[in-house]
Amino acid sequence: MSQPHEQFAELTGLYVLDALTDAERDAFEAHAAGCARCMAEIRELRRTAAALALSAPPAAPSPAVRDRLMAAVSADRGTGAPGVKLQGVGAPGVKTVKPARAPIAPWLAAAAALALALALAGYVVELRRGARSEQLIAAVLAAPDLARIDLVGQPTAPSASARAFWSRSRGLVFTASNLPVAPAGRVYQLWVLSSQPAPTSAGLLKPDASGRVTASFNTPADLPQPVAMAVTLEPEGGVPAPTGDKYLVGLAN
Repeated sequence: MSQPHEQFAELTGLYVLDALTDAERDAFEAHAAGCARCMAEIRELRRTAAALALSAPPAAPSPAVRDRLMAAVSADRGTGAPGVKLQGVGAPGVKTVKPARAPIAPWLAAAAALALALALAGYVVELRRGARSEQLIAAVLAAPDLARIDLVGQPTAPSASARAFWSRSRGLVFTASNLPVAPAGRVYQLWVLSSQPAPTSAGLLKPDASGRVTASFNTPADLPQPVAMAVTLEPEGGVPAPTGDKYLVGLAN
């Protein structure tokens, strides 16, 4: 019986970097042979690794590295090592083969491997975070208990608009457009208003340069039925209760 994908999901990046033990690699390859998700992620990470290698800007070596390299070359030339005699090539019976070049410094190879590992690790995290968000959005929109709230722009953002989709069992999806760019040190925060005395924070919103944002949130299962939602502008990091100007407000149907 094949083992579940989740057991191997964290090993994909390490596999691409050849950083697994022999036993881990054998187990991962046995699983990946029948797992379309792992094979697709391996192909994507390998393409990313190749792109990273090509996108790195050329950098001049430091004087210390250049000096060590020149010293190594000079030492190589000055060894006077005898040539290797090979029969039947070049001059009658003899060919002189130059000594092999010194290998790449181990610290340089290790630094390159570390940089690639960090880049790939960050990419894997973002890839999985995006996949989880897409899965949550799809689950919410397909929920049988789905409720919709339309929000309209307030005087602080008259052209802004938004729509919220909430499911008690699956969570909240929020999409907005034409929000003004948040000033430095400020962030948009989404609030759910219900029968409770105080609004409940659903989370923070970070629109793109055009003022658009789509976000998904896991809301508490015991959250009372929303009667309204609002977006305010708050200090960076968010606040436990709204304090800033309202930018979007909407009442439940």
